[in-house]
Amino acid sequence: MSSFENLRVVDNFYQTSLFFPMPTVVISTLCEDGTTTLGPYSLVQPYYVAGKDYYAMLLSCRNSSNTAQNILRSGKCAINFVDDKPKTFKECVKLSWPGDKPEDKMPNCKFKLEPGQAEGSRPMVLTDAIQVIECTWVRELDNAQNDQPGQLNGYEGPYHDFNGITSKFGAHFILKVDKILMKKQYADAIINGVKAKDFPSLPVDYGYRDSKNFWFHRKTRMRAELLPIRKQSLESVRYAADRADDKVKFTDDALEMILNVPRVFLPLVLKGCVEWARENNCELVTAKEMQIINDKRAKEKNKK
Repeated sequence: MSSFENLRVVDNFYQTSLFFPMPTVVISTLCEDGTTTLGPYSLVQPYYVAGKDYYAMLLSCRNSSNTAQNILRSGKCAINFVDDKPKTFKECVKLSWPGDKPEDKMPNCKFKLEPGQAEGSRPMVLTDAIQVIECTWVRELDNAQNDQPGQLNGYEGPYHDFNGITSKFGAHFILKVDKILMKKQYADAIINGVKAKDFPSLPVDYGYRDSKNFWFHRKTRMRAELLPIRKQSLESVRYAADRADDKVKFTDDALEMILNVPRVFLPLVLKGCVEWARENNCELVTAKEMQIINDKRAKEKNKK
């Protein structure tokens, strides 16, 4: 006998058949007249996170929404992460009614806007956002470059699999990450080391569940759980290092500095070390050179 009940899978199953925690963000896009409009969303997530020439987010939305129509037109948007104050969430809900036109809802919007930092014609970003991702839609993926705005009563097929117009009423957008903007106190925490008190107060919502309310909860005290220490042996790291390059070699004291790198990331770290060594005409990486490489990596992280 199962301990679970079997719920029917229906449209918007993540809201109606599940308790599914999601972020609450406000996406800003450009209207035809160049003004910025806002729409709250939860169906956003990282998409390309490593191993590509760029990083990307994924947005799922109605293809008739202001957001979708504007992305189809301009290819630009900004994902604004707001705080979890009840008045902020109330403003998000106020902006969320399907069919409201920008000229109707934006005059009453209480969110303040300012220019972002990415190049080109862009939507404004929320001044009070905790962090912002400025994005460009990657049109050419899945041959979606010919998708155009204008169909507000649904699109006819054929449909794309994962980018652009993906169903009669749906759209998915793979959004290249152009800039990550963050308020200084949180940026400093990421750079210098995050403690429990440093986490921003971001809301988590459970979607439109009962035809009456949007439900969300505020951040509570963060709890830290120590990662298991899985220090690799010097011999295993030496095995990988000896095969990283035919000319660049590593001393034991250099390899001891990367013993805590998870095995899955070790080849990438060694590749970076080899590239630095080649650029600097170095054929033997010692602890001294490894420290220089680590310092260089830390400076590059601080610039991003």
